[in-house]
Amino acid sequence: MKTKHILIILIGMLMPLAVKAQQQPLTPEQEEKKMREGIEQMVLRYEESLELEVWQTFYVDSILVHNYTAMSKETKALAENHVENTELYQLVADKWEDATYEAFQKILNEAQWKKYLKGGASRAKKSRDIRAAKRAGKK
Repeated sequence: MKTKHILIILIGMLMPLAVKAQQQPLTPEQEEKKMREGIEQMVLRYEESLELEVWQTFYVDSILVHNYTAMSKETKALAENHVENTELYQLVADKWEDATYEAFQKILNEAQWKKYLKGGASRAKKSRDIRAAKRAGKK
């Protein structure tokens, strides 16, 4: 009886993996569309939570599109070169997240900046800084 339960649990755990393995990889157009939709959601969230003005919304959208596109290109280049070092992927992500952080700091007013930091940007920046310090210590 226990074997039957274990088998059912294992099948239940492996089903999502089997379904995912059968899915076709996304085309570049589908990847672009998916990234753009994600950015649109982020812009809407920032627009509402930070009460952005129209010109700020334009800049936030432009910054996110530029930085996420650049980060995606760099990440794909690593993958195409079969780079397996996850620290390099993290370094690319941190570089572009820092660029976004710095760009947002230039366009947000003081109250918006405080809300942005409280919304998780402060913790994320601290984590990036800790990783950078560790990388600097390894050299």
